[in-house]
Amino acid sequence: MNGVAQSGRRSHPPERTANREKKRIHWAPLNIGLERRLQTFVVLCHTLTIAIFVTSFFFTCAIPLFWPLLLPYLVYITLFSTAPTSGELKGRSSFLRSLPIWSIYASYFPAHLHREESLPPTKKYIFGYHPHGIISHGAFAAFGTEALGFSKLFPGITNTLLTLDSNFRIPFYREYALAMGLASVSRESCENILTKGGADNEGMGRAITIVVGGARESLNAQPHSLRLVLKRRKGFVKLAIRTGADLVPVLAFGENDLYEQVHSDQHPLIHKIQMLVKRTMGFTVPLFHARGVFNYDVGLMPYRRPLNIVVGRPIPVMQQQNRDKIDDTYIDELHSKYVQELQRLWDEWKDVYAKDRAGELEITA
Repeated sequence: MNGVAQSGRRSHPPERTANREKKRIHWAPLNIGLERRLQTFVVLCHTLTIAIFVTSFFFTCAIPLFWPLLLPYLVYITLFSTAPTSGELKGRSSFLRSLPIWSIYASYFPAHLHREESLPPTKKYIFGYHPHGIISHGAFAAFGTEALGFSKLFPGITNTLLTLDSNFRIPFYREYALAMGLASVSRESCENILTKGGADNEGMGRAITIVVGGARESLNAQPHSLRLVLKRRKGFVKLAIRTGADLVPVLAFGENDLYEQVHSDQHPLIHKIQMLVKRTMGFTVPLFHARGVFNYDVGLMPYRRPLNIVVGRPIPVMQQQNRDKIDDTYIDELHSKYVQELQRLWDEWKDVYAKDRAGELEITA
């Protein structure tokens, strides 16, 4: 009977057991060290930065005592403020950018900044950051703070990370972004930063970092892949020609690995809605997830996966301030050189920082 009973038991196929294991939520143990808990807390705060400042603003609005101050403030940031586009960088705080919390933030992944060549501070530069990823954590760590030692790797160069102009219309968050040295990605802002100030009051020693692929590229952010929206992106090349700034490609290995995302090609309706939002609002809403604060499977916290940001070789640009005299052939030539340099970066470093890649670098429209 024992033998019959044994043989009558159901045995679960390995695939079903694996699926159950995959669907099960893995909770973080209670005995995690203080350092890792602190890293998680800092990254959580950064991820929720806008929400925290918006909540603080509405909380302040609930106190009538602050109304005489809030009303003029809202009118000012909505109609009169030029700080995000002036290029003067008055609100920039070196102290805030160098706080130890940013080193804690970078160590969460961990993130590292690598330099292929030194850049002389006697020129101006446009850093093109790729890929966008979901939230561009690598761009913030490398160029929005001093966590990865940008000023030591590139002494004499003041770099400004650019973000959407609409972010500077968010009360309270605007002041934080300006203090972190961020500026608007508008054409006016870019030209002002690269033509004003600096050692010669014409932008020498200044640089801007543009996430070239923008919101559209965030929809391509799939782990272990690298699809860049770049073929038709030539505005940053025209900007380089007008301002005389050299182009510097930057490739962030691991940026796309920080989150899982719904494949837009498998859900065409979702993709259409996302593109509609982009056309009307200027940004997209990727359907993504990663890990949580207390678990490893569900949440909006990025995965703990390495980020290696490699700064490539500069591409010299001849200046032509007159927009009407900029030759389309020269634009295409610089764009082609830029793409070639990105491809070289990928080929040279993929076996070091992208060992688990599922494919090669793709350049899309």
